[in-house]
Amino acid sequence: MKSRIVLASFFLAIVLAISCSKDAKIDGSNNTNDGSYTFTFPDKTWEMFPVPADNPSTLAGVELGRKLFYDPILSIDNTLACASCHKAQYSFGDNTPLSNGVSGLIGKRNAMPLFNLAWADATPSPHKYTWNGGATSIERQILAPVTLPFEMGSNLDTVVAKLQRHPIYPAMFFKTFGNSVIDINNVTYAIAQFERTLISYNSPFDRMIRKEIPMPQEVANGYAHFQSGGAGDCGHCHINGNLFTDYSFQNNGLSELPDSGLAAITGKSYDIGRFKVPSLRNLLFTAPYMHDGSMKTILDVIEFYNASTKITVTTSEFITKHKPLGLQLTAKQKGELYAFLLSLTDSSFISNTEFHKP
Repeated sequence: MKSRIVLASFFLAIVLAISCSKDAKIDGSNNTNDGSYTFTFPDKTWEMFPVPADNPSTLAGVELGRKLFYDPILSIDNTLACASCHKAQYSFGDNTPLSNGVSGLIGKRNAMPLFNLAWADATPSPHKYTWNGGATSIERQILAPVTLPFEMGSNLDTVVAKLQRHPIYPAMFFKTFGNSVIDINNVTYAIAQFERTLISYNSPFDRMIRKEIPMPQEVANGYAHFQSGGAGDCGHCHINGNLFTDYSFQNNGLSELPDSGLAAITGKSYDIGRFKVPSLRNLLFTAPYMHDGSMKTILDVIEFYNASTKITVTTSEFITKHKPLGLQLTAKQKGELYAFLLSLTDSSFISNTEFHKP
């Protein structure tokens, strides 16, 4: 296994060099004269996600949402912004198992990275956002962090009042929504417009698929293990075209006494322990892993699925079908799977200045 990890580490250096060599295209450069924001993609395999009719993306809205995302004014004591727990350098996630909220309070779940979010809107389920599916849209998802006592700890009226008194925000809201009287709906609409621009599609693996660069055999083997029916058998939940998640909710066997998960929203016992399937893009930036941040490295995650999953009455069939022996991956297969996962690293996404603090 050690020799495989050495090879994968060498491959990692190549990944970072390649993915830094070409910036992502989503920079607003193709926007129309009417002020609308145009999303661009590298090829036709990337289908456009749905955009709500009542919240079309505009240059002014994205600019306003970006400013709000980085502004601690949304928190009760003006100390925390959305970006405090969703940091650009970690693919808009956090590098701690559980993030600190206002007054040092600790959150309950690992901060999910924010990229390629909006394709969840195309899923038929009403449970689209957050680890336990508690929000039906990006707009609705924004409300909970602002008000939860272990996150920003504020209340919506206070937030609106502070923004209304601000020397800049009323004019920005007028430019975006045609009204300088601020309401909480327009606050969430603006942040959602910015979050929809956080699109990652320029990893080395993407460029390999587009035939811009060759695919190393180690990555090809790892991809074969990854796909449904392969040795790793990851693709049932983590492959959906280019997204590497199907946005479903699964109990992955993390614990014999699982967290409530989706059941906290639905009240259904069969949803206990079911959490949103995250994308596997940019894993290099998003450690620690799992909804509780309990796994430190990608190799820990591979070994967990290989031999350490737990069985409960709600554990996914894609996990239970491999019991009692587990996946039984060889050291070579683990190294190849690791190399494939590293190839999903999009360094141009985290370095894109269009996403950084204005």
